[in-house]
Amino acid sequence: MDYFKRRLDWFDQYVMNHIPIRLIRLSDMKLVERNDVRKHFRSSVPQNDYGLYTPSHHVKYAILSHRWLDEGEPTYEEVKRGIAAVRTGIAAVSPGYEKLRSFCEQARKYKVEFAWSDTCCIDKSSSTELDESIRSMFRWYRNSDVCIVYLAQSETIKDILQDEWITRGWTLQELLAPLCIKFFNKRWKPMTGDLNDKRQHANTELLKTLEKATGIPHSEIYWHFDPGPTKVDERMSWAAQRKTQRVEDVAYSLMGIFDVSLQIAYGEGGDRAFCRLVEAIMQAGDPSVLNWKGKAAKHHTSRAIPRSPQSFVGCQKLKLPSGPLEMTMTSLGLRVPLVILHLNLLSKVDMKTGYTLIKLDCPLYPTIKIDITVDNSLAHSQYRYALGIVNYSLVSDGSREVLGIQGKSVGLPLCREFSCRSISSSSKPRTTDVVGFEGASHLEQVFEQWRKIHQGLVEVNIPITSSDSVLYISREYLEIVYL
Repeated sequence: MDYFKRRLDWFDQYVMNHIPIRLIRLSDMKLVERNDVRKHFRSSVPQNDYGLYTPSHHVKYAILSHRWLDEGEPTYEEVKRGIAAVRTGIAAVSPGYEKLRSFCEQARKYKVEFAWSDTCCIDKSSSTELDESIRSMFRWYRNSDVCIVYLAQSETIKDILQDEWITRGWTLQELLAPLCIKFFNKRWKPMTGDLNDKRQHANTELLKTLEKATGIPHSEIYWHFDPGPTKVDERMSWAAQRKTQRVEDVAYSLMGIFDVSLQIAYGEGGDRAFCRLVEAIMQAGDPSVLNWKGKAAKHHTSRAIPRSPQSFVGCQKLKLPSGPLEMTMTSLGLRVPLVILHLNLLSKVDMKTGYTLIKLDCPLYPTIKIDITVDNSLAHSQYRYALGIVNYSLVSDGSREVLGIQGKSVGLPLCREFSCRSISSSSKPRTTDVVGFEGASHLEQVFEQWRKIHQGLVEVNIPITSSDSVLYISREYLEIVYL
């Protein structure tokens, strides 16, 4: 009995926290709350089954993925009052109601009791409910029994390449999150003969077309997509060409994919929302979040935040370390410990596009040579360059700590401004304890903080002369930088 009670508690927690706030009950086309769903399924929770049991296999609902119409979508208030066109199946008063009714008809074929559509199942007048819905959206799609995708502009699979569903921001997670997905064309005809268009063999025409249309490898679509703040550069590039009606949704629609949570604040602006998203991702320490190029966002302290998902397009695909890199946002910028390898400027070529190609080598390891494209303003003699290695380890040899660097390493190109200024004797500190203190003026070298060059991470081959695959160097090369 105690086992069954724990199972019921687990079931209750799941229903009240991990499914949509409100669903359409398909038997009478009425909106019901979570507690109604709990009552519906609770009596059928198995008592004596000691095998594997998860509430998600027991609480079944269908969920809709679609491109919103410019007008005519059924609202929460309308469906709550009860609309005959939806309830009885008479001629629909608008394409939006026709779509909702067709979705519910297809959902019934999957033997589910409930269905969810974002047009009418969210009370958007409640900021609290809207906030929870947006934060939970990925989880709701993941926990659905089936996600029904309606492609209003497609007749055949090839038409998907031009369908607006592919271009919208929110539909990215609606493609990745569900475990079972079914595509329908504009006439509500199934695009394939499979029950699940996602869990069949990977070489289907549909999956290959989706890969071509979205830029997402079919393995990420076909296999169980694992959300999290990893492979940030690759996942951001998937969202680069997608659009949202509200500028803040560029960031909000990516929360589930990266498994981070943001407070919803419409009106804050797209730039601020995206900065908050990247800051949340950075807390996990995956170095791929630094693999972007172009101008930085207008952040109040850091120049290491990209402007948008487009910043990650075209960056080199790199094999990055599995371990996290310490990253902390401070009032001085993004605090990151990096192994700093100083670089010498060998030559530069004006590319006549506002950028200069500079060729660099490393005095410590002269075989290391790097070509970097920089803004023309950074290609001057007053700048010093370095490579901040991100995949390193601290190793103790018993008496001291040293740095271990892989032979094939990944580094962040850095620069800082250098200048000499004259310091007169009157501005120098005076003390009677300093022997041989002289009052003549002298030159003082002044360096700004290191900053990220407008380029992504680069791969570098570190020379290793021994049979080991790791190069060990002094810990003094490890610096705390503020980007």
